[in-house]
Amino acid sequence: MKIEEHRAVEDIELHERMSAGELLEAYYRSGGFVAKKLGIAERILLRMFTEENTTFLSFPACIVATGTRGVLKELVKRKLVDVLITTCGTLDHDIARSFKNYYHGSFLMDDAQLHREGINRLGNVLVPNESYGEVMENFMMPILEELYQEKKEWGGREIIDEFAKRLKNEDSILYWAHRNGIPVYVPGITDGSFGSQLWSFREMHPDFHVDILKDEHELADIIFDAKKTGALMIGGGISKHHTIWWNQFRDGLDYAVYITTAEEWDGSLSGARVREAVSWGKVREDAKYVTVEGDATVLLPLLIASVVEKLEI
Repeated sequence: MKIEEHRAVEDIELHERMSAGELLEAYYRSGGFVAKKLGIAERILLRMFTEENTTFLSFPACIVATGTRGVLKELVKRKLVDVLITTCGTLDHDIARSFKNYYHGSFLMDDAQLHREGINRLGNVLVPNESYGEVMENFMMPILEELYQEKKEWGGREIIDEFAKRLKNEDSILYWAHRNGIPVYVPGITDGSFGSQLWSFREMHPDFHVDILKDEHELADIIFDAKKTGALMIGGGISKHHTIWWNQFRDGLDYAVYITTAEEWDGSLSGARVREAVSWGKVREDAKYVTVEGDATVLLPLLIASVVEKLEI
């Protein structure tokens, strides 16, 4: 195996007013470990965002409960991505935080005491009951009554967009997805407060239906119409799998950047590196791809800040 371009490892040299772009370039030249991988990820994203390419963004809900929501929002606001695939909790947190605050906490708090006080802990983020379930019910039920009068059956993406259309908060991912015509797909739409509200409404209106297979038809059209596809995938689970699953029907992604904290030795999809997806035909053999190990709340803001900086030059 040849040494890559006979490139020597270079020290990272810090200086005043160093930009995110300069730091990522220094990461790449440093040659070592996750820093180098993040530098590779940036180069792949720059190609993915600038070429004629249908770009998927997949992510789990947990980071939407944190300030990293703002980074995801910026990707959607700037139209750097074309399709969102996520989990039901993303709908919950994005809607709830459009009306109420979440709060700083600690991983080491007394959970029994928190439960008695009506406060839910998500890692080191605190979510009071009045900031979550109550918000969802108060926001969703009147809209569901309105939508029910219009028609009795909705696709998942369709009904998400109807709620996004009614959000008036520019910090919201859904707000910008609707405004920019970027579809949001949630294959596990019943797995959260949003889904529970749909179920509760259905109990009162038995002829109300959400057709999740309509979403699959739309995804098929997106995949088969795409000349090339790329994906920025954060975390694993259903959102990651749905992204790579559909792309196998066009012989795989052309670009893939994956950020994960999971290990691969347990065989989980969350821990599976992108190279494993090549064996399934979900990523092309000649694709440009990288798996970056680390916490997305740390890595993603730096990565996207650098990409945005260089795209604006």
